[in-house]
Amino acid sequence: MTTSTSADSGGSTSTTARGKASALRALHVPGRPLVVPNVWDAVSARAVEAAGFPVIATGSAAIAPVLGYDDGEGTPVEEMLAAIARIGRSVGLPVTADMERGYGLEPAELVERLVAAGASGCNLEDSDPRTGAMADVDEQAALLGAVRAAAAGTGVDLVINARIDTYIHGTGNAAERLAESVRRGRRYLEAGADCVYPIFAAEAGAVRALTEGIDGPVNILFRPGTPSLGELAALGVARVSFGHGLHEAVRAYAARMLAAIRNGESPYPPGLPAP
Repeated sequence: MTTSTSADSGGSTSTTARGKASALRALHVPGRPLVVPNVWDAVSARAVEAAGFPVIATGSAAIAPVLGYDDGEGTPVEEMLAAIARIGRSVGLPVTADMERGYGLEPAELVERLVAAGASGCNLEDSDPRTGAMADVDEQAALLGAVRAAAAGTGVDLVINARIDTYIHGTGNAAERLAESVRRGRRYLEAGADCVYPIFAAEAGAVRALTEGIDGPVNILFRPGTPSLGELAALGVARVSFGHGLHEAVRAYAARMLAAIRNGESPYPPGLPAP
């Protein structure tokens, strides 16, 4: 599992941006997964960097409520990109940004604005964030291909993580959803994606079938009940995300602290150093 940092090579802004994208892409190794605890602001990004992880990954479902919006592209794109830029300025690591389905931007503009925000990669999903309707596989492949072509034209070849939403919004039984996830994953890699992300695939047998059937880098969401990080590595996973899980855990912990204060108790665990 990849969790150690590496020094940035320095140089001009464009050279550094290219280097960060290349470094991010190289970390997607099946069987030695890139582990990315998703962040929501500069403080959480600095904490991830300080813990020794090599990449910062944003999560829209965590950033949106911090900014006062609902997930599902409820955040104005200008505010989402500004949040990504603030995160990027706060750390020295590559940043990969969760851009849902692109916030209505054309591929060239999406890439231009991501690069301007300092991003080295992005997530793009294949269902409508507002309705949950699955995109046609060829339509999504065309979108990914256009993003890849636009990124190549900037000189910063963004790393594309193509989310597959068949386990959320697909139809059919488990075997049919697995088969459709494999079909979409292979198609998206052919279109130019660097990694595919069948979100909510969790059972070990299904994960193994996905990594073997797609035959390319696969990202798995880590949640309670998901195989351990070591098991995911053995299953051939190339990337492990945490979505908004860490942010939700922090929110729940803060709620418990507030309840303790309301009850006239100390919110701090015994032995915790004074803030």
